[in-house]
Amino acid sequence: MNPKISELLDRIRAIEHQIEDETKLRRAELQADFDDKRVRFEREILAQHRRLKTGLLKYMITANWLSVLTAPVIYSVLLPMLLLDVFVTVYQRICFPIYGIARVKRSDYFVYDRTHLAYLNVIEKVNCAYCSYGNGLMGYAREIVARTEMYWCPIKHARKVLQAHPYYAGFLDYGDPHGYQRDLERLRTELTQLDRDKDLKP
Repeated sequence: MNPKISELLDRIRAIEHQIEDETKLRRAELQADFDDKRVRFEREILAQHRRLKTGLLKYMITANWLSVLTAPVIYSVLLPMLLLDVFVTVYQRICFPIYGIARVKRSDYFVYDRTHLAYLNVIEKVNCAYCSYGNGLMGYAREIVARTEMYWCPIKHARKVLQAHPYYAGFLDYGDPHGYQRDLERLRTELTQLDRDKDLKP
């Protein structure tokens, strides 16, 4: 890989770690802490959250009715998402062992901690869970597809790709047949050694 690109990627990773550190500090300010995988708030903060919760009746009366009418459209996407979930899970369970690709751990992508927020009512918690599932599924599916692309076609595009997956920067340059012949097996080997707790370094 180009040394300059490698240096820039290292700087990006360092900034991402700084962002995570700042997020942890903000959680501490809000007195939110983790107890195993469960979020725990201080008693006073929890009581304040409960006081700020909008009751169901008020929530329904003050709701934007045009938004309410779109609810069946939003939730109709659940069936295709469930099908996608089943298909990508079955796909990786069958194909990844054959290709020698480390399997994506599904539970790493689905986070439902918003249900612990006492200032959300039941409808808001259901909506949050639905959004968490949809975004978790997209991340999970994207990771499976990204590893598949790295195995079968790890070549950068000639055109700019918006929000490329994390492995894309380590792909081979467009129009470089020698690099493709030389480095394809190396990239495939990296997939077999992928540690789920660490980013794959291109």
